[in-house]
Amino acid sequence: MAATLSDVYAQARHTLLQVRDGLERLERLESSGQQQQQQPSPSFRGGVGVGQEGPLVVAPDLAQRVKNELGQLQVWSTEMDRLWRQIIPKGPRDLWKRKVEQVAEEVEALKAGLEKYQGRQRRRQMEAQERAELFKRTRGDGAQVLQVYDEEAQSMQSVRNSSRLLDDAFSTGTAVLAQYAIQRDRLKQAQRKAYDVLNTVGLGNSVMRVIERRQLMDKWVAYVGMLVTIIIVIVFWRWTH
Repeated sequence: MAATLSDVYAQARHTLLQVRDGLERLERLESSGQQQQQQPSPSFRGGVGVGQEGPLVVAPDLAQRVKNELGQLQVWSTEMDRLWRQIIPKGPRDLWKRKVEQVAEEVEALKAGLEKYQGRQRRRQMEAQERAELFKRTRGDGAQVLQVYDEEAQSMQSVRNSSRLLDDAFSTGTAVLAQYAIQRDRLKQAQRKAYDVLNTVGLGNSVMRVIERRQLMDKWVAYVGMLVTIIIVIVFWRWTH
């Protein structure tokens, strides 16, 4: 009997929770292993740190299980993508499309997290091999081994400090650039307001000049009218007398 879209979706969601939990356990084991390596125990002279066996034994099996579950999730994601396209009504079709796309995005995110973890594991294995070769070359000189290990730990700490300082500098630069952008926007707004004020003042000056010209013209009209009236009165007075 063929599985329905709802069944496959329920299985995928359940497996997503398991994969997410597995990745979190891997990261916790990785973090505890790093803390143990940064704090070497007295038994380190023999080449093995106390308490390191647990993560080294459990992590590979857990990582393989998470990888297998991710592979199954990809198969189900492909199957769901095929099934939702067979739904004819638009409403349920759009709803299932969003659900399937969300599952696919979560699968890709978990896959990227597992790949990052595996990359870190491979890098640590290479570092462990290099340290083992260094131990062999020292031929049992414990003091020299510890000195080399301390120097390597100090170098790694310096790299981490430098990386943290670079991150802080980048954050500070980003904040400064953001402030510059805000100030630039404020200056543009002030510039636009100044232009508006200047335009308003220029329009007021033009209106005042028109009014002054009109007043001067009215004054001359009044003067000419008065002069013509006086001339008419004088002419009429002489004509009557």
